[in-house]
Amino acid sequence: MTVALDVAELPTRALIGGEWVDTGSTIDVIDPATESPVTSIARASVADCLDAVGAAHDALAPWSATAPRVRGEVLRRAFELMVAEADTIATLMVRENGKVLADARAEVTYAAEFFRWFSEEAVRIEGDYRRAPNGDKWILVTQQPVGVALLITPWNFPAAMITRKVGAALAAGCTCVVKPASETPLTALYLADLLGRAGMPAGVVNVVVPRPTGEAVSAMLRDPRVRKLSFTGSTPTGRLLLAQAAEGVVRTSMELGGNAPFIVFADADLDAAVDGAMVAKMRNGGAACTAANRFYVEESVAADFTARLAQRMGALRLGPGLDPDSHVGPLVSGGERDGVAKFVADAESAGARAIVGGSAPDRTGYYYAPTVLGDVDPDADFLAHEIFGPVAPVTTFTDIDDVVRRANDTEYGLIAYVYTTSHGKGLRVCEALESGMIGLNRGLVSDPAAPFGGFKQSGLGREGSHHGLLEFLETKYIAGTW
Repeated sequence: MTVALDVAELPTRALIGGEWVDTGSTIDVIDPATESPVTSIARASVADCLDAVGAAHDALAPWSATAPRVRGEVLRRAFELMVAEADTIATLMVRENGKVLADARAEVTYAAEFFRWFSEEAVRIEGDYRRAPNGDKWILVTQQPVGVALLITPWNFPAAMITRKVGAALAAGCTCVVKPASETPLTALYLADLLGRAGMPAGVVNVVVPRPTGEAVSAMLRDPRVRKLSFTGSTPTGRLLLAQAAEGVVRTSMELGGNAPFIVFADADLDAAVDGAMVAKMRNGGAACTAANRFYVEESVAADFTARLAQRMGALRLGPGLDPDSHVGPLVSGGERDGVAKFVADAESAGARAIVGGSAPDRTGYYYAPTVLGDVDPDADFLAHEIFGPVAPVTTFTDIDDVVRRANDTEYGLIAYVYTTSHGKGLRVCEALESGMIGLNRGLVSDPAAPFGGFKQSGLGREGSHHGLLEFLETKYIAGTW
């Protein structure tokens, strides 16, 4: 159900060392559907951010010494609170992000599962004890928390990007400073308050929102107390952060951009392929690094697939996220909407044709119409760019080796989608695709129990699953004689 959101009751100050801090400066949080402020939150200075690092460092020793079962129980209680307060969190996300309520509810369910998953992983930190092969010593291997972690999250999934980083960090025994996107900070502040109610000690999780971000993030990365950076965002920003992290040899996890190919073979179940395309393209209104970005359809079924996709996309209703009749909400900002419009304009100048959509409606809110592009040149430059919006360019192929080559012809390698009824062909193509994740006859692959991450310039490391826990642990080897 939709709940009334009492904005006055929301946490809006910086969380540093367990205290809600008034920093003396504010940032307006804008509702993308109305282009009006929802509320204002505290703008953190560089000094505030370093205070947060200090608070996390002070909390590190007692938190890392806390029994794994105790850490897990805090996360378990946080999961239960998220489930109980799901409607409030979903409504909050709609107000600051613009996504429709159905997407927001699905995100809350997904986000809460990371707290549950890592509550269970907290007691599964592995070690090793064995006799050396030459018999001269014992080999003891332990896993210890890496230390204070700086967690930087984007605006498109304000809850899930927090929980899958914070859950892993806390389960491992790390403390953290969370820097959410300034477009969507309210969800992060709400979840930090929720963790406190779940029993998280003061200083274990700190939340600061600087603007501009560059100087503050650089200062935190230069602080020797910060030993881990986990970032989700664009590849260009990731490159800059990697260079800065290298100065202090800060351990990094990077979940960066995508340019996902969606390959449909002639033997595919077209009904299933179109259903999958709608999920892979339109989840979160297309604002996802996992969104299908380039549609490659075997020539003999391309016209049929494209017509079906255009019919489904054209039937989607634009509107405010809290309206139950809305299928697609606004993008998060005018800049994001303008970026999508430029992508379509570049495509049309290269000969593509908007079969449906292709424009921003003349109305308040950062909306862009769901769009299908046909007559797309497979070598067009615009296909090299991530869309991050409700636009589906369709091109054709006739040869399996050629479509694999084209799918791999990108600096990105986060995810790919393949539709075919031939299991052998499907698995061969999956093996050949240079992607960290593949949906085979599926338009959605994300799962807290599965390793999320990509190849090439789509990132480093993995989130979720046991792999996500290991990103926050250091391996220590003790050679012993006893």
